[in-house]
Amino acid sequence: MDALISPSILSADLLNLAQALQECELAGADKIHIDVMDGRFVPNITFGPNIVQACRSATKLPLDVHLMIVEPEKHLEAFAEAGADSITVHYETCPHLHRTLQHIRALGVRPGVTFNPATPIEGLRYLNGMFDQVLIMTVNPGFGGQKFILEMLQKIRDTRALLDEIGSEAVIQVDGGIEAGTVAAAYAAGARDFVAGTAIFGYPGGIRAGIRALQQALEEGNR
Repeated sequence: MDALISPSILSADLLNLAQALQECELAGADKIHIDVMDGRFVPNITFGPNIVQACRSATKLPLDVHLMIVEPEKHLEAFAEAGADSITVHYETCPHLHRTLQHIRALGVRPGVTFNPATPIEGLRYLNGMFDQVLIMTVNPGFGGQKFILEMLQKIRDTRALLDEIGSEAVIQVDGGIEAGTVAAAYAAGARDFVAGTAIFGYPGGIRAGIRALQQALEEGNR
């Protein structure tokens, strides 16, 4: 199956982060998602480049850095140097988005664009070829453990249709409320990269069981 599982360390035990990342790797995760929050664009403060660097030393998996911050263009070099393989910025925080995406790619990092739930995706039409992934937030960003906003399924479908229309090969990523009960519907709508925090790091049976539950839900939902 062409689905990617991206554990989000927002819900991980930071005192045992290296072990958690190793478990993700052994369980078949495809990349590690790192949510960077500044307390301004979203009502929470999380990680900086030092955490990205720590993750880089603990896993061979690609590091997917999601910048939920104002003025992300001021911090691109720091996160690239720390080991980010992809950097996704918010459509809402980048008044010069072309320039920001060009800068990310020039750093040797895969660029992505994120849209909050209420933000229209039409701007993608004017950015074709400049991004490798589109992150559709399926909750309002800032905190883990929220419920999936069902209306976002239509937004995922609309995004898939727009990408097909403009001939883009970008991957649709979804983040927020992704668990065994929502992942198959998001896949059917057109998403292919699934960010999950609580459903993996907070799963009763542990990290490996949490990843397996998502994989099984995807397999069963697409038979």
